[in-house]
Amino acid sequence: MMETARFLLRKLAADRTAALGALLILLLIVVAIAAPVLSTHPQDVAEFNPPGRLQPPSAEHYFGTDRMGSDVYSRILFGARITITIAVIAIGVSVLIGVPVGLVAGYYRNWASDALMRISDIFLAVPQIVLAIAIAQTLGPSIENVILALSATYWPFWARLVYAETRSALNETYVEASIALGASPGRVMLFHVLPNISSSLIVRTTIGMGGTILTAATLGFLGLGPPAPSPEWGRTIAESREFLPEAWWYATAPGLAIFLVVMGFNLFGDGLRDILDPRTRRSSDG
Repeated sequence: MMETARFLLRKLAADRTAALGALLILLLIVVAIAAPVLSTHPQDVAEFNPPGRLQPPSAEHYFGTDRMGSDVYSRILFGARITITIAVIAIGVSVLIGVPVGLVAGYYRNWASDALMRISDIFLAVPQIVLAIAIAQTLGPSIENVILALSATYWPFWARLVYAETRSALNETYVEASIALGASPGRVMLFHVLPNISSSLIVRTTIGMGGTILTAATLGFLGLGPPAPSPEWGRTIAESREFLPEAWWYATAPGLAIFLVVMGFNLFGDGLRDILDPRTRRSSDG
């Protein structure tokens, strides 16, 4: 296990874009955890301060202030907590639903497996953002409903991926041998198929984090995310629209935060794909 970790670290360090992605992800985690310490005005993140509203960036307010007079820098830091919470839980729920569905549907060849895939196809037939908006609009604005909307729209991606990988793995010699030796379907799926498709799952999950953060910000921008005065990044951008272009810092700071975080997960995911998938690495080298 330690040798595998050292191998991955060496490969990531040699890939500058992947290293940059890992650095941006690490920065997000540090900011989310240490927001109360790093914040310059933690006490006024959600307070109304009319005399200090819409002040430009300065030594006191690094990213200026918003329409309520709150420090934008501090709100960005605390907004990172909301962003990472939504993304981690939504992706976690999607994996917990999609992976078992894909394994079962891929292993068995009967009407039940076909039915599971047809259900996932129904979800995939509707554009993800449209389905997420419809669910969030129906349930109402809150963090919990955003997570539910994202989970409901993301699990079919993992189900379809695991389904295809499982069908491919069933043709491998090691799987056929385990079945011939009398291994149960559950043992074959958990101890033979799943470990050998884990690299594809890791890459898909990493890249999916970026897409989830972007979709969550879109829902927040449309007013379907956490309600005010939440420092969620998408909502902050929506609130800043009426003050553009004069208060340019108001929208720039959360927009740049979303851009950097999504780019970080995409770069890191691409780097992992090159390392964990030899077929991709050989094709890119050729």
